[in-house]
Amino acid sequence: MMLVLALVLLLQLACLALGLPQNGAFYINGNSNGNGHGNGEYYNGVKLHIEAQEERLFAYRGENVTLSCRYRYEPPANGSRKVRVKWSKLNMDFTKESDVMVAIGLRHRSFGEFKERVYLQQAQERDVSLVITDVRLEDYGKYKCEVIDGLEDESAIVELELRGVVFPYQPHHGRYQLNFHDAKQACEGQDAMIASFEQLFQAWEEGLDWCNAGWLGDGSVQYPITAPRGPCGGKDNSAGVRNYGQRHKHLHRYDVFCFASTLKGQVYFRRHPLKYNYEEAGRACQDDGGEIAKVGQLYAAWKFLKFDRCEAGWVADGSVRYSVVFPRPKCGPPEPGVRTFGFPRKEMKKFGVYCFKMN
Repeated sequence: MMLVLALVLLLQLACLALGLPQNGAFYINGNSNGNGHGNGEYYNGVKLHIEAQEERLFAYRGENVTLSCRYRYEPPANGSRKVRVKWSKLNMDFTKESDVMVAIGLRHRSFGEFKERVYLQQAQERDVSLVITDVRLEDYGKYKCEVIDGLEDESAIVELELRGVVFPYQPHHGRYQLNFHDAKQACEGQDAMIASFEQLFQAWEEGLDWCNAGWLGDGSVQYPITAPRGPCGGKDNSAGVRNYGQRHKHLHRYDVFCFASTLKGQVYFRRHPLKYNYEEAGRACQDDGGEIAKVGQLYAAWKFLKFDRCEAGWVADGSVRYSVVFPRPKCGPPEPGVRTFGFPRKEMKKFGVYCFKMN
């Protein structure tokens, strides 16, 4: 017993010598100057809380957007407290996350594609909302706001969703030719990104019906059906998004669903009296100060700019398409959409061209 009391006394003397609290409280470094004589405070039972935006945030490509996040203490803590703030982005299957920004006080650092495009809003005390400037397609997804104060570490999720249009895509060499990695590159090559399940589901709710299975960003293969029929899962099955589940990303091959958003420019149609072959079409756009339009750009113009042109024209991947906002005779099916003639021989001198020019 005497030995135990002696050990307790030694521990108390050590705490006094080091300036540590003796009542079970923990120490949080506030404005300490590093020599143990700053005005840091210690707290007993103080709890860190995060308050973030719960509803999904919607934005258009090219906008600036603010992901709301604040922190507080219970009970309220007085004095200035130096915390570490970290924003990260979760990938589509939530197995990994990538750093977006780290900040301590006035010092901050941004990473990767977010470098020089993000900063903390800090409009009020303990406001650590993230501002993303010039939103890009790949900014879509879930973000984690994390605040670290000593031993306390709390986080919350904020979801950013882009307004856009989903379209099915297959390359010139035919149906079901893309593994997952080829599918991602195919979308990116058409000024788009591989779609998420949420984006495909919303497109289905808006009427997208497509009987070919395609890759999604989480590695699954699915397709949307609004009018059940025999070759598309059976006419007795209800409408919905059919799901093949996860597939091998290297071995299995399907089409892909891409997602495009608003444009920083305009799509327009050019036609020579004798029309163009593919090579002439590209030169015509270049001579006009633009470039031949990509498939995602044509879809975005149709969706957001109500671009309506009932004339077949070359686009960048070598396909021939046209967009119809107001269905009418001799312009294809009775529904609005982007029509395709597939991939004619590039030597054919039978079509106009869709060009794209930056604003």
